[in-house]
Amino acid sequence: MITPEMVGYTIGVHNGRIHIPVSIVEDMVGHRLGEFSQTRKFVTHGGRMAREEAKVEADKAAVEREKAQESATKK
Repeated sequence: MITPEMVGYTIGVHNGRIHIPVSIVEDMVGHRLGEFSQTRKFVTHGGRMAREEAKVEADKAAVEREKAQESATKK
């Protein structure tokens, strides 16, 4: 249980594999330390739909980069 005296400290919380540093802030008072240490890693779902979405996001990012480069060269 996190107490008010612990605010400001960084504590290593074990997630079953490694210790993860957790910085204690006021909003965490009253909770348990394990709530702030993720035990599972989310792996995105694959497939055709995921690849298509990733391609669309990459295209959008490329367009934004080009716009930023154009505005930087105009200045």
